[in-house]
Amino acid sequence: MTRMLLGSICALAVAGVMSTPSVASAGIDACGDIDVEANGMCTAEVQGGCDVKCSPVTFEAACAAKLEATCSGMCDASFEASCTGSCEADCMGRCDVNPGNFDCDVDCKAQADAHCAGECSGTASGSTARGECEASCKATFSSECEGSCSGTPPTADCSAKCQANCEGQCTAEANARCQVMCQSSGYASCKSMLKGGCEAECDSPEGAIFCDGNYVDHGGNAQECIDAIRAAVNITVDTSARGSYNAECSGGTCMAEAEGEASASCSTPKSAPSGGGAGLLAFAAAIGAVLTRRKSRSS
Repeated sequence: MTRMLLGSICALAVAGVMSTPSVASAGIDACGDIDVEANGMCTAEVQGGCDVKCSPVTFEAACAAKLEATCSGMCDASFEASCTGSCEADCMGRCDVNPGNFDCDVDCKAQADAHCAGECSGTASGSTARGECEASCKATFSSECEGSCSGTPPTADCSAKCQANCEGQCTAEANARCQVMCQSSGYASCKSMLKGGCEAECDSPEGAIFCDGNYVDHGGNAQECIDAIRAAVNITVDTSARGSYNAECSGGTCMAEAEGEASASCSTPKSAPSGGGAGLLAFAAAIGAVLTRRKSRSS
């Protein structure tokens, strides 16, 4: 099975390196608005065991992202003022440790795990309904946290960051149960729709994209989605690859091999170089060359 690892999304590890907001810590429009964790791993799977991954459980995050937007008009409760008091106190405690590296959006979403586990505790652990419940709840946090924190610059002080953080967190908590109930009726049709697309992509040269085991619905434009994911990581390429391409990124360092023909390595620098954009273009060009080569071999 040919696997093309698209990169470790290490925005947290390189906080402050890039002057633009981290795409990976927010829903990615070009990837069906799915949320990719800051330390996540994304892969493009081609043939082999790819079809096996086109299973209902891998569609939960993609469906939750779609269904959250559909249900947002019906789930628009305002948070209670009492929620922000304890929330902001806890947030300030976390932010004061390292204000410059505190990310409003990332921290806000991090609170989703505990809340969503409690929100879905009445559903049997490991069941499909439990997975859908937690996916719906986390998609609610992703949307509300991103929306609330988007206007708060990284240079803001802890007070401003935590105010935005808690507005998003408390709004998500107020709407989570409504979102879970609203979304529950849409999963069956959403998963059925995504299954056909996933299997077709497995047989295409570009492959089907998965992030942290979740299928990514890119709306028919895999390269645009891949570019959007890569935009969150500042990569410089030392050598272009040839042939069947395999790459792995972890902890801010990427290694690529071309199965005996060439090798490439890339790393996230401590500071963003002026030629970072050229590095991304070179990496994209290398991938393009690989896909072209594979298409010519299969014809």
